[in-house]
This record gives sequence, C-alpha cells and structure tokens, in this order.
Amino acid sequence: MLKRKFTASLILLLMLGTSSLAAETEDPALSAWSHETNATTKEGDQSIRIKATYYSNEYVDALVASEAERNMWTADEMENYKYTLLKNLNLAEAIPFHIDMYVRGMPMYAGPFDKHITLMVGGKKYSPSDYDRRFNFKILGARDGMVFFPRYDPKTGKEILEGARDIRLIFDSVISHALAGKGDVVWVWDLTKDRGKIAGGRAADRLEADRLIKRAEKIRADREALQRQIDALNSEYNDVNKRIDELQSH
Repeated sequence: MLKRKFTASLILLLMLGTSSLAAETEDPALSAWSHETNATTKEGDQSIRIKATYYSNEYVDALVASEAERNMWTADEMENYKYTLLKNLNLAEAIPFHIDMYVRGMPMYAGPFDKHITLMVGGKKYSPSDYDRRFNFKILGARDGMVFFPRYDPKTGKEILEGARDIRLIFDSVISHALAGKGDVVWVWDLTKDRGKIAGGRAADRLEADRLIKRAEKIRADREALQRQIDALNSEYNDVNKRIDELQSH
C-alpha cells in the first residue's frame, strides 16, 4: 500500500478529531470507541496519558451528526463534511485511528513509532501503512495525530475486518518508563457493536465513484501494459516463424 502524505487536508482531519472530543458528552457513541491508559513511574518523574479512538462506522456517523447539529448545517453542508471526512480517513483502503498523548516530566521517545504499535485482527498482526511522523520525535506535553493500518491483507488481498469480531491495538511498553512496569498496552474494540451505516448517502456515493474512477484508471494502465507485452510477443513470434521459413527453404 502506498504511503500517504500528511497534507493540509489531514491537518483539517486532526482539527475534526479535536472538535469531536468537545462533543463527547453530547453523544455516547463519540466516547464509546475510545480507550485510554494512564501511567506514572514509581519515582513520579514521568506520567503519561495515551488515548486511542477507532473510527468505526458508528463513530463516524455520530461525529457527522454532532458536527452538523453544532454548526446548524444544511443537508448539503453535512454531506460535504462527511465526504471530506471519509476521503481523509481513506476508509476504502485503511483502518484509521486517532492517537492522543500527553506526557509530563521526562520526555517520551516513541520512534520509530510504526515499530511500537500493532493492530491484531483474527490472530494476525499488522503494522501501520502510514502515520503522523511527529510521533517519531521527542514527546513532552500534548501530541496527537492519525495512524492508518492496511484494510486489506498484503499477502492474501482479503479485507482484514471481514468476519472479525474484535480488533486489538497494542502499544509496546518500551516507549515509556511509565509503561515499563505495566507491560504492553492492549486495547480491544468489539466490532459486533458497530451499528453505524456510513455506506449510505451522497457522500458515500461520491467516495465510491472516486474509488471506481481510480480503479478504472489502474485497470486501463494495466491493460495497456499487457497489450504492449502481447504486441512484443507477437512481433517476436512472427520473426521466429519468418526465420524458420527461411531456414527450411534452403
């Protein structure tokens, strides 16, 4: 899977995630898909808080509805917001999480970040396909960003979440002195409780159209590449037969 660059659109997404935190008291679904861990060293020289939010269908639905109500959006404005959100989350290709950290005392060093966070689905472990590179640097105070895992298994091509009852996000305890005594952080999300329906509506249709256009372009490029190979083989085949005819005519 191709790496995705953190552009202004993803900065916008982080802002959306921040605004959703303020709205958590309005809709239980906005907090139901988050897990949080707090830890402090015995000496008290470092304390950390790590929070992870999984963008489930229900969470996305609740976030869109909450923002629409708070901003008194029209139906078109709500659909535009939903389209932007779904596109930035890259739900067609990725499993997105928002990670929020706060560190006091000694700084935390979590880099290389993609080596210390793992998604487990159905007994298989997956590394991030992309993440906010700021997690690789010294963390002191607040730090938040997105982490994306592949939606499709790199080896089988099958959708990772298909048939899965739960997912587990695992943080390696070596990233923090405060976690050293507690062991790895393991958060579990029950997918059977995800009753959201983000697949409907104009925003989802636009996203599906974007995906199909992108897929059609790839198919066209692949077909042209195959045609060039066929043309080259046909040319070589004709040359071989021509040479055979020449040899047999002597």
